[in-house]
Amino acid sequence: MANHKSAEKRIRQTERRTERNRYYRTRIKNIIKAVRESVANNDLPKAQEAFKIANKELHKFVSKGIVKKNTAARKVSRLNAAVKKLAQSA
Repeated sequence: MANHKSAEKRIRQTERRTERNRYYRTRIKNIIKAVRESVANNDLPKAQEAFKIANKELHKFVSKGIVKKNTAARKVSRLNAAVKKLAQSA
């Protein structure tokens, strides 16, 4: 257990940050999963709509400093490739 005021404050900050980071990690996973499921089900309109949301959200997370720019770009690129592949096969 913490004995100093500063250590107690660090514990409080860590708890808040952990909760916030868990929210964003889950949000990112669910956004990506929505696109991947739509592609797997060959549902092009739904996949395109989910991709639009994913693109917007991931870039918003970059501006907030939650995800690095290249990480978001990589994820968006891979999702876009999957959606394009589905569009060409349809």
